[in-house]
Amino acid sequence: MTGTSPTALCRDCAAALASPAPRCPKCGGRRVVTHAELHALPIGHIDCDSFYATVEKRDRPELATRPVIVGGEHRGVVAACCYVARLSGVRSAMPIHEALSRCPDAVVLPPDIRKYREVGHQARRLMEAFTLLVEPISIDEAFLDLTGVEERLSISPAQALVEITKRFERDLGITASIGLSYCKLLAKIASDLDKPRGFSVIGRAQALDFLGPKKVSILWGVGPALEKKLAAEGVRTVADLRQREEIELVRRYGAMGRTLYRFARGIDDRRIEPEGPSKSISSEETFDWDVSNPDALMQELRPLAEKVARRMAAEELVGRTVVLKLKTTDFQNITRSRRVDPPARTAEAILAVGGQLLAQVADGRPFRLIGIGCTDLSEPDAEPDLFVG
Repeated sequence: MTGTSPTALCRDCAAALASPAPRCPKCGGRRVVTHAELHALPIGHIDCDSFYATVEKRDRPELATRPVIVGGEHRGVVAACCYVARLSGVRSAMPIHEALSRCPDAVVLPPDIRKYREVGHQARRLMEAFTLLVEPISIDEAFLDLTGVEERLSISPAQALVEITKRFERDLGITASIGLSYCKLLAKIASDLDKPRGFSVIGRAQALDFLGPKKVSILWGVGPALEKKLAAEGVRTVADLRQREEIELVRRYGAMGRTLYRFARGIDDRRIEPEGPSKSISSEETFDWDVSNPDALMQELRPLAEKVARRMAAEELVGRTVVLKLKTTDFQNITRSRRVDPPARTAEAILAVGGQLLAQVADGRPFRLIGIGCTDLSEPDAEPDLFVG
């Protein structure tokens, strides 16, 4: 790009515009994004819109205008729902019976994980045509580091993100929302600001002002339990969090305290890490009160193992390593793992190994979280990697 530094971008044709305009002078589109740092920010987050439901509508055009829910039977929960269903108050993880009470006309479809995985892989290949630094964080979203794309392709990172989502729509029949920033934390936050088919930017100059009034739950790693604990100490907003010294937060929350201190100031040095060969599926539970009894901990582990087994079965995977996770009341993480042969695939197999690992660490200390999962995943008929472990 030459001449005056562009500060605007057309979301329809990816043209870089020298100044804001109600319509793109190139294609006439009205979706024009404007930001002073627009073409200088390298980190993107792409989040597909209602992915499962969008794929199903793509394959069933007759459902284009209907409310669609993807999920289990009447005792199951909503895995995904389209935006038409969301208008009636339907949300992911809601019991199916409640979703149908809110939206009686909804079409409920069973998940087709194999199909969604294939579309997800196709989307990945489209992203990797622009950068190999793609870090998937689920089947339908990923971080991208587009540093250097201007030298290679003569377009800015912002234009590259628009081109990618245009190809999503053209080649895959799905839509996505874009977040753009200078770090992963803010790129992820940005992608949630304008959905569906949105494009939001959080630049360096605005980061502190943007984060300040937001609830601390906007920060990565702050779930309901930690949010409640912070609120009890008078910390409800990111601005409140900035009033705390780093040493105080580390003393109170361990390594997470240092993360909180940095994230509250818009500092996130995490790199984009392309997905390696090792994948994992896990589930965890934060207790309403601390639990120290080994039998009670084992009881909490069972439904988590069942959830992991269901997800592995749905994705047609087995795990060669079982991992147990515990978090103490002072926020210290404890993990134990064990290789298994044959690979684990059932809740009983996962729970058996998890119970053995739990016996090693459940010594009467109180814990606030427990989790279990499988790593080194592969398809059941895949040959084992003889060079691993």
